Amino acid sequence: MPGMNMGLPTRIPLSKLSSTPVQTPTRMGGLVMPPGMIMTSGTSLEAMQDMAAVDLSKVTYTAPATARGDQPLTPHLLNGVKVFTLETSLINWNILPGVQVAAYAVNHQVPGPRIHLTEGDRVRFVVKNVLPEATTIHWHGLAVPNSMDGAGSVTQKPIPSGGSFPPGGSFTYEFTVRQAGTFFYHSHTSVDRQQGLGLYGALIVDPRSSSGMPRTDLDYTLQLQEWTFKSGYTFPSMIMEGLLPNYFTINGKAYLSTDVVQMKVGQTIQLRFIGSNNNFIHPMHIHGGPFTVVARDGVTLPAGARFQADTLNIGPGQRYDVIWTARAKGVWLIHCHIPHHITNDNVEVKGGGGLTMAINVKS
Repeated sequence: MPGMNMGLPTRIPLSKLSSTPVQTPTRMGGLVMPPGMIMTSGTSLEAMQDMAAVDLSKVTYTAPATARGDQPLTPHLLNGVKVFTLETSLINWNILPGVQVAAYAVNHQVPGPRIHLTEGDRVRFVVKNVLPEATTIHWHGLAVPNSMDGAGSVTQKPIPSGGSFPPGGSFTYEFTVRQAGTFFYHSHTSVDRQQGLGLYGALIVDPRSSSGMPRTDLDYTLQLQEWTFKSGYTFPSMIMEGLLPNYFTINGKAYLSTDVVQMKVGQTIQLRFIGSNNNFIHPMHIHGGPFTVVARDGVTLPAGARFQADTLNIGPGQRYDVIWTARAKGVWLIHCHIPHHITNDNVEVKGGGGLTMAINVKS
């Protein structure tokens, strides 16, 4: 049979093995393509542009190495409407000391600023686009008017690149929030590129009444992400040749740069897992005993439907709220249970990497 080796397997001596060539990014016209990418004569220019490295000449801002994402954004009140300004732009962002990716950011941070609302709020989001390309914002999980849904080229024309503001490059979303729970916002234009490069943020909505809601001492949100950073170039992570991720982040940072949550024995914490990533299911595990799953996709589970677990699969777009109790003193890890996802460029650093963070429990 052509191409099939029908004989018994034979080990080739080490001395006769070919040396593995070191693959590097390649150039296709003005585009930088990832190492290992398979392109054929049928690969369209549009596809190559989608998979190419971020054009570093178009970066407009470099965040301080110590900058953190997911910072709360305070609105201003105008005639009873909570007004937020969101600016999308291309920035340099440190996921680790010495590892600086080029990211699509909101308000110069990755993830974008946290939006905290209350059920019933009337809100207005003025989105200013300073990216080198068009974009839109989708309010993931929220029931909004169709014209406010942010699906690019479906419910609205993508917001054009303004370069600077003004001229042009803006769109205003306005709606009333009629749900409570854990949600998030993200790009809905060239989603595999823009969201995969950091254009997303948490949207937390408190209920009008806390009656029947689980109460905890602390509250923390974890936004998951995958990155492909090779030879100094940032590519959008995808499940395909050349674009598989080699870095992973929680709230824009990889371990050991992820946050450390401080707790005392007996305290409880609500952890809000957000699948803001594009590609993989991340089985998130917490050391130190099981947690209780109390909400899924922004819907609080009735008491009889809640359940205990110690590992929970978080898929792209999904949100789970869990409550964990600090049972004993020590350092307790939260991490993805796919070992490659807790490394930094395939290397484990001081017990972890990537999708790893710690809870430090004191007596």
